[in-house]
Amino acid sequence: MNNTHFNALFSPIKVNKLEIKNRIVFPAMHLNYTPEGYVTDQMTAFYENRAKGGAGLIVVGGCTIDKVGGGHFMIRLDTDDFVPGMTALTQKIHAHGTKVFAQLYHAGRYVASWMINGETPVSASAVPSKLTNEAPRPLTKDEIQQIQQYYADAALRAKKAGMDGIEILASAGYLICQFLSPLTNQRTDEYGGTRDNRMRFGIEVYKKIREAVGDDFAIIMRLSGSDFVKGSNTINETVEFAKSLEQLGINGFNITGGWHETHVPQLTFSVPEGAFSYLAMKVRQAVRIPVIASNRINDPKLAERFINDGWADMVVMGRALIADPMFPEKARKGELHEINSCIACNQGCFDNIFNGLPANCLVNPITGREHEIKVGKTRKPKKIAVIGAGPGGLEAAVTLAKRGHKVDLYEKEQWIGGQFNLASVVPDKEGFYNLMLYYAHQLEHHGVKLHLGTPVGKNKLTKLKADEIIVATGGTPLIPKIEGLAEGLEEGSVRLAWDVLSSEFPGTSENIVIIGGGAVGCDVALYLTQDGTMNEKTARFLLENDAEDPLLVQQLLKQSTRKVIMLEMLDKTGKDIGRSTRWPIMQQLKRRGVKMYTNTKVTRIEEGKVYAENNGQTQAFDAGVIVLATGVIPYNPFAQSKDKRIHVIGDAVSTAKALDAIKQGFELALSI
Repeated sequence: MNNTHFNALFSPIKVNKLEIKNRIVFPAMHLNYTPEGYVTDQMTAFYENRAKGGAGLIVVGGCTIDKVGGGHFMIRLDTDDFVPGMTALTQKIHAHGTKVFAQLYHAGRYVASWMINGETPVSASAVPSKLTNEAPRPLTKDEIQQIQQYYADAALRAKKAGMDGIEILASAGYLICQFLSPLTNQRTDEYGGTRDNRMRFGIEVYKKIREAVGDDFAIIMRLSGSDFVKGSNTINETVEFAKSLEQLGINGFNITGGWHETHVPQLTFSVPEGAFSYLAMKVRQAVRIPVIASNRINDPKLAERFINDGWADMVVMGRALIADPMFPEKARKGELHEINSCIACNQGCFDNIFNGLPANCLVNPITGREHEIKVGKTRKPKKIAVIGAGPGGLEAAVTLAKRGHKVDLYEKEQWIGGQFNLASVVPDKEGFYNLMLYYAHQLEHHGVKLHLGTPVGKNKLTKLKADEIIVATGGTPLIPKIEGLAEGLEEGSVRLAWDVLSSEFPGTSENIVIIGGGAVGCDVALYLTQDGTMNEKTARFLLENDAEDPLLVQQLLKQSTRKVIMLEMLDKTGKDIGRSTRWPIMQQLKRRGVKMYTNTKVTRIEEGKVYAENNGQTQAFDAGVIVLATGVIPYNPFAQSKDKRIHVIGDAVSTAKALDAIKQGFELALSI
């Protein structure tokens, strides 16, 4: 394949008078790389790598415009003190032919709180935030004028720093959204009431910025195509707002999904790739200036189609470029097998950010450490054996080979991937398998000798002709001490979660009881209940042909006929699932009719029955099928070995997430 397959994606485009070399945009994303608001070496190296990788436009931000509107940990543009750092960052990005915008951010009632800033948050009206449960203070008219001036002042600082344009943040439920929405704007003055009045604040922000930076400077706005919140704005209101701004001379729109408060997932693996691009298409049909499509666009073929079919003029690739900063250049050259794709796990990016940690990436352990890590060739090549081809072992083997070591990788199964292969059969997690395909290509590309179906026991270990041995044998299912469990496993009435996910599960109308409500238990429940719902092809057929009531089709798509009960001894189901992905999973399990019990400890298993205690009461559950998902314990068959060549990583040491296993494999490979 050559770059002619992506002629649209890699064609230049003009935004105002600014020419951008291609249609790929890296969006503003909070990364927690700026603890005091100043540009850091970490942040500079991160963005420079995305510019080096070929992105046409990078939007830096969100950049706070005043103290109340954001935290000290955000990138700041509220005083001239922050201009020199932005200037240096802009020069680094420009050196690779990439253009750079600053996104201007004001949280309003979101995020910014007394606990963070020492001041009460402000908004259009005193409607409490569902995120912070804190009521904001309504802005006075004088304060509205002052905040609008803060936007203009920050824009002018970005221009002084040599940046190429501004993106005004008017999405996700932040301040401009709070003025736009009838849910959060209950004002009775000229900034509230009618749609035109509610649009007034955002329009005046744009006007003041334009007055400050001049006619030739590029200004775009990031809009929620639909808030996806009942009673708030839809695509119809967004289109009208966009048309009004176009008449005033704005230069483009970046269209994303809904508010942070929505119950519609926006970022997780359950969101189909490019799912919200139809919102960009509706705006593009109404305006004549460039429109950018956002959210889960990870495939250059999909991006090319959106542009060719007229759905968008440009595409946002956020997590795609976190996972692989060289994505654009690889796509341009047709090296699609070399692209390390985002799997939408959110473990390193959004989960870290929500926990106040710097962003990193499960599939790319260099993310966030570009300023301190370089994978260079070793001066002393060694012969290294890696035992176990799960994520940690794969990363270790590939990184070692990149550095010039001779690597043999041993795997007892007939395919690489370990537990990742099991995860990839769960509905919406098919993308996890892409990581295994990427590793398979990397093993071949870098000359790793792969030995499939080759277990390494204690006897074979001593015979390995290797200078170093990496043990990445993973974990094995934890079998708790429950009366009757051992007999059930032997007789086949109890099945291990791993076995359920790795084989065809027979149809059953009987109760399925899952013992264990952690991440694996939830995966099994989703996997089992998927077969009890209407498939998407049938649903589309019925809807396209007006053959059935859409409400009935919706019900059959969501609700499963399979009866699944999940018993968890802890106080919360899915406690080990990340913050950004847990709530959509819980939502989906409830829709599917899965009955979830917490603080419930299984005490005994008999034929067709599971007995459990909750608050001192014993309850019996009918169980035609019992599935055990009670966790994993380390599996290291060489734990007693005194061989000094051995290094142990991942679940073989202690139970950890794939993010940790890959990081350990990477760091060990750098140290050898």
